[in-house]
Amino acid sequence: MDYISALVPPVVMAVAFTALIVTIVKSQGGANKAKEDAAVDAAIARAESERQARPSAS
Repeated sequence: MDYISALVPPVVMAVAFTALIVTIVKSQGGANKAKEDAAVDAAIARAESERQARPSAS
């Protein structure tokens, strides 16, 4: 029975890791993709406008 107790933690971790990967893959794209892209585009635009608004030090 020692071999069963030795194998249980790696099997549990493998199942948890697989579930994590499946969740990550499923969350890519879909309905949330447009919201995520819009948030990133807004952050980039805000950073770009702040960079252009500051006078250059050269």
